[in-house]
Amino acid sequence: MTLAPKARTDLTVAGEGKVEGVVGAGELSDTALGLSLGEPRSPASALAPPPLPPWARFDPLAPGQQPHHLGCSGHLRPGRACGSSTCMASVDKEAAFKEDDSSEFTWEVKANDRYYHLQFKEQAFPRCQRSKYKTNVIRTAKYNLFTFLPLNLCEQFHRMSNLYFLIIIILQGIPEISTLPWFTLFAPLVCLLVIRAARDLVDDIGRHRSDTAINNRPCQILVGRSFFWRKWKDLCVGDVVCLHKDNIVPADMLLLASTEPSSLCYVETADIDGETNLKFRQALAITHHELNNIKKMATFQGKVVCEKPNSRMHTFVGRLEWKGRKYPLDTENILLRGCKIRNTQTCYGLVIYAGFDTKIMMNSGKVHLKRTKLDKLMNKLVMLIFLFMVLVSLALTMGFKYKVKDFKSHHYYLPDSYGSTKTVESVFNFLGFLILLSVMVPMAMFILSEFIYLGNSVFINWDAKMYYEPLDMPAKARSTSLNDHLGQVEYIFSDKTGTLTQNVMTFKKCCIKGRIYGPWGLQDPHQSRPSTPALQEDPYLWNEYSDGKLLFHNQELQDTVRANQDPMVREFWRLLALCHTVMVQEQDNQLLYQAASPDEEALVSAARNFGYVFLSRTQDTITLMELGQVRVYQVLAMMDFNSIRKRMSVLVRNPEGTILLYTKGADTVIFERLSERGELEAATEEALAAFAEQTLRTLCLAYKEVDPDVYEAWNQRHQEASVLLQNRAQALHQVYEEMEQHLQLLGATAIEDRLQDDVPDTIKCLKQGNIKVWVLTGDKQETAVNIGFACQLLSGDMVILEEQDIVHMLDNCWDSNNNLQSGKSWALPHSKMAMVISGDFLDRLIIQPDLDKNQDMSFTGDLDHGDIWKEAGQRQSARQTQRLSGMWRSFLEWLGNTWVLRRCHKPQLQESPEVRRERAFVDLAVRCQAVICCRVTPKQKALIVKLVKRHRHVVTLAIGDGANDVNMIKTADVGVGLAGPEGMQAVQSSDYVLAQFSFLRRLLLVHGRWSYLRVCKFLRYFLYKTLASMMAQIWFAFYNGFTAQPVYEGWFLALFNLLYSTLPVLYIGLFEQDVSAEKSLQMPQLYMAGQKDELFNYGVFFQALFHGTITSLVNFFMTLLACNNIGGAPNLSDYQSFAVILALSSLLSITLQVILIIKYWTILTVLAIFLSLFAYAVVTYTTQSLWLYRISPHTYPFLYADYNVLPQPFALLVVLLNVTTNTMFFLAFQFIYEAVTKPYAKVEIPSEEILVEPISYLQREGRGRRSSYAFSHHEGYANLITQGTSLRKSQDTNKDGLSFWKFWKFSWPYMWERKFQETEPGPTEVPMSLAETPPPPTEESDLAEQPMEVDPLPLESQSSSMEWLPVTLEDQFHPALAEQTSFPPEKQ
Repeated sequence: MTLAPKARTDLTVAGEGKVEGVVGAGELSDTALGLSLGEPRSPASALAPPPLPPWARFDPLAPGQQPHHLGCSGHLRPGRACGSSTCMASVDKEAAFKEDDSSEFTWEVKANDRYYHLQFKEQAFPRCQRSKYKTNVIRTAKYNLFTFLPLNLCEQFHRMSNLYFLIIIILQGIPEISTLPWFTLFAPLVCLLVIRAARDLVDDIGRHRSDTAINNRPCQILVGRSFFWRKWKDLCVGDVVCLHKDNIVPADMLLLASTEPSSLCYVETADIDGETNLKFRQALAITHHELNNIKKMATFQGKVVCEKPNSRMHTFVGRLEWKGRKYPLDTENILLRGCKIRNTQTCYGLVIYAGFDTKIMMNSGKVHLKRTKLDKLMNKLVMLIFLFMVLVSLALTMGFKYKVKDFKSHHYYLPDSYGSTKTVESVFNFLGFLILLSVMVPMAMFILSEFIYLGNSVFINWDAKMYYEPLDMPAKARSTSLNDHLGQVEYIFSDKTGTLTQNVMTFKKCCIKGRIYGPWGLQDPHQSRPSTPALQEDPYLWNEYSDGKLLFHNQELQDTVRANQDPMVREFWRLLALCHTVMVQEQDNQLLYQAASPDEEALVSAARNFGYVFLSRTQDTITLMELGQVRVYQVLAMMDFNSIRKRMSVLVRNPEGTILLYTKGADTVIFERLSERGELEAATEEALAAFAEQTLRTLCLAYKEVDPDVYEAWNQRHQEASVLLQNRAQALHQVYEEMEQHLQLLGATAIEDRLQDDVPDTIKCLKQGNIKVWVLTGDKQETAVNIGFACQLLSGDMVILEEQDIVHMLDNCWDSNNNLQSGKSWALPHSKMAMVISGDFLDRLIIQPDLDKNQDMSFTGDLDHGDIWKEAGQRQSARQTQRLSGMWRSFLEWLGNTWVLRRCHKPQLQESPEVRRERAFVDLAVRCQAVICCRVTPKQKALIVKLVKRHRHVVTLAIGDGANDVNMIKTADVGVGLAGPEGMQAVQSSDYVLAQFSFLRRLLLVHGRWSYLRVCKFLRYFLYKTLASMMAQIWFAFYNGFTAQPVYEGWFLALFNLLYSTLPVLYIGLFEQDVSAEKSLQMPQLYMAGQKDELFNYGVFFQALFHGTITSLVNFFMTLLACNNIGGAPNLSDYQSFAVILALSSLLSITLQVILIIKYWTILTVLAIFLSLFAYAVVTYTTQSLWLYRISPHTYPFLYADYNVLPQPFALLVVLLNVTTNTMFFLAFQFIYEAVTKPYAKVEIPSEEILVEPISYLQREGRGRRSSYAFSHHEGYANLITQGTSLRKSQDTNKDGLSFWKFWKFSWPYMWERKFQETEPGPTEVPMSLAETPPPPTEESDLAEQPMEVDPLPLESQSSSMEWLPVTLEDQFHPALAEQTSFPPEKQ
């Protein structure tokens, strides 16, 4: 069938009800049109998403925005990954491609022509061009061999401390003002730079190794007329690539063909969106039929014209131009980089985007330089101290000028030439004071801090309680500079799949005929499973098809099933084996199931272990093995899941000829369709409530027998509805509704989405520490909400704000902000709230261009659009969310008033509407106890983290395990990667590596809090001891004529911070503890001290400044007064004696302060203090020795100074008096401070733990959780199955299940005869016996180095489009067997 060029036609394309699109010039084959017309359209397209406020409505003309369905007709189908709930607005493809020179659609890819792409250039730098099409090489590292040194030095000198030290070293090079040789400061600075550079280099080497491993992965590229093994980095745009089962897709590719029927390709996208359910992609019909051998692929010269590379994961618009015709492309034709090929032996693709142009790489973000809050604060304090030093030096220089003038007046006999040098002397004096006071910003503090960070990182690596034995994975600190940030985290952004959950669905319980069957014979749902050796054996050994993986076992239920006497039990398990869209294949004589969701696979596997084994399916039959007996059911109709129906049904005819309808779905929709309500239904509802308490995913099962006459009449209406060109989805929905009535309830199932160990306790403990956990996942909303309840992130007394509620609240907030006239504040309603939003909603809410509030757009638009497709409960819930009471509006006005008032205090900061919109949303979100964001892309995850960081100025932590979490991990202040089954990309981009989410509790509450405590104490004490000793330089200037003469010996100045007082403060930074690890976990409220910056802030800094000043004043002036008022010999009033007494007093005073502030005493404490004092004694004795004095009197002027002074009792008495006075002052200050302030241990429990009465009219019903499986389930493969798209012809279909027929082939003739004689269902594809079917092909080796070259087969000999596959060994040795594969004509 051929369409005229530029003709418009309304088509519904296979899948999710998609749409009345526009087909450009070209030709559609009859096959493609048949698929199109035979596909029922999902009723999801009739639903509109929640309305948006005027400031967040979608602007269809805004560049870079993806259209979404807002009630307009003709909407384009979304990609499979988006789900049917995120239906987008119509996109007129003809209009989109009307102008080829449009900047949006200028990406042209020509197959098998690398030279074509090399011609295109783009502007990179002024007068510099680069290739428009990137290679497939990725580089996530920050440095290379040439850029490491300049870039790293540039980063390092962004720290004000390093720049400050460099200036001081330059000044030290001036001999007139130098106090020490310049190399004495240059060597420590070089040491500091080398330590930090080595740390950055080690981190970057890890990124280089990861990049090398990825770039060197093997793949097969078409070169000439053969496929050769090459590396990923050798791929270019336009190459044709061959992929095999379990291969990872190396680039964004257009699927050309596959070995599956209709060129389907099944992929797993766990590394992209976190979903593990199987998705399918399909090649165009034209490439499926035409490119059926390698020679044709080698001559393929098609050109793809599409949108430029972008980060939109779930959208793609393009076309294929080939042989003068144009074919539309969308997301279902595209294989994204990072997907894994599943259930498909071989597929072929054309590279469209490579390297950093791929969507996953454009979502991965860049490596950011992460700096802690303490590091940023110290940067500011260094500037503050430097400013203080400049002011003090200026003041002292002014004193010097006054002294010079006074000196000249008293000594008039000196020559006048002295006055001519007064200005020069003043400048030198100013610089001399800068050098003298430079020790107030000690370089040793920054050097020691690097060792402290390194030591605390080593302690994390050594923690045996964070070691995960099953994976042999210890915790690992990949970054050594963020340890204190671990003690200040306020928001945790977590992935769901593989992070909170184990990504494993298990059949947990079931209810049949109102009776609950729990594991191991326990019917009480609150009892635990016993642990006895006798029960460790596989209880399903009687079943040769059991997989040995089912953990559920109930002996009573098993005996009932095997007895085969109870028809309800028999129909229960038969329904689970029949009503699904699972695909089956054989591998190593074992059945392998691949399902559209892991829930379905768990249910079918449970039925398999209980003796109801799903063996195979064809287009219109399903074959089961029921307790050893083979039964073939004819499929009359399949009514698939979608987000509106919340149920699935299959209409079958059993071998006896009876027509039966089997239905499974949400309890709400099933109970509404039952024929009667009695004790069975009441007992089942009680069981569902019990399952919901345990946060299990439930499903109700029902069936009925259908009269043949009723079926014939219904089938006629079904056929008529299936071929409608308009309103097909509505018509099919009504037809399905007619059949799915008067059902008989069988029971319910309960599936557990298994959480990782101790996840609920971990989240509860973190919440007690005032840490809020947000879940950002690419999974479906109901699945994420169910996990939220399971891990106790959500609770039953919470008001869950959904998108409609948020829209109303922000609309009222917007009105309040614009109409606010007075500053009155309203009381916040005492309720616990949680927020659940989608990525689509976030896009329309945050990223939209600003629209005028006065535009004619109603914020509270028609919420009932499409109510005909909503259940009664949904319509009632929607109306409840619209009825906002006066108290709720009071909260909205309070939110708006407080926000506007806060902004009114800063009228000069006029925020744009976009910023105000962001701030309003973040203000609402942070008031919720939990936030769950579903269906978000990696870039949206990073956006949410950025919003919280930008508007709340808090420390954030992101944790995930997949490539879709990399951007979020890089954006957060602290990134934690989980080593899981989704690969190591998250680990390679993270700052810390854990094996389990539960280890996060110990990482934060123990190691993080200890690190923050240690670093804060270290900084506070180091600043104190520096000021206590070096402020004496200022006081001494008043007595030496402001000549910048040092009060201490030069070597004491140089070694005081490096050696004499180093070990005690280093001990504090490495080993200090206020409470034990056990107490830290028992009292998570202690963690809030770090969130509030209580241990180190500007207040603590000025306390240290004041404390150090007092200590220096006591030491200096008490020593000065004592030395000036003594008589007799020896006299201690000389300069050197004064310096010795002052130095010893300062050292002992600060050492005693260490003894008083250390709370965790070990033998290392005593050793550190002893070695520090011992080092002072040894070094002082050496530097004041005679032999060094003889070598350099200028460098070692204090000859025997300590030896002459310290033996004097008076000198020791002065030292003792100074130390005692300083200690008494400290103790008095501590006593007064603790008396007037609240004790540190009394910390209030965070508000989210206070139990309050929820707002009833916004409370969601609990039944939503009970049916989370049905609500969250994707549309399956029903349409593909019923049309035969996903199934091979009968001789191909049954190859996968041949070995199973060996066990019952003796009964097959009987079944064949019985099927055709008794039921006569019409032409049906029935599996053949072993004698009539060739054996399955052997698995191809992925490591074959020889190129493949296959001659095309004659067209008449090709039974399918993929007959060019290599023959198997069995075909080569048994050629006669292949001749017996066809049916007789009468059986065909």
